[in-house]
Amino acid sequence: MLEIIATQNAPQAIGPYSQAIKANGVIYTSGQIGLNPQGILVEGIEAQTRQVLNNLSEVLKAGGSSLQQVFKTTIFLSNMEDFALVNAIYAEFFGEHKPARSTVAVKTLPKNALVEIECVALAE
Repeated sequence: MLEIIATQNAPQAIGPYSQAIKANGVIYTSGQIGLNPQGILVEGIEAQTRQVLNNLSEVLKAGGSSLQQVFKTTIFLSNMEDFALVNAIYAEFFGEHKPARSTVAVKTLPKNALVEIECVALAE
């Protein structure tokens, strides 16, 4: 059984998809970019990365999970030169918890965002 996860504490989907889906006790989030809950893209790689991780945290919370239950993330960067800064902010949010991760550079992201992150987590 699939359960759609949605929260007003993160930006609404900007296309025909859900913020996340829960299936068999696992939450699969859609990629989050640095939109605030009002749908406005924040400026700069640091602010966008923090907003992305806050958004993911809120979506996971709505599904009965948290960043500490994440076991896989994928990070998409529009500029690999931002890797070190994104990595440092990511480490702040995850602390000692270290999910499996991939990071890839892409040509462009929706709304010309600088970073997008998606994750897979266990539901508590």
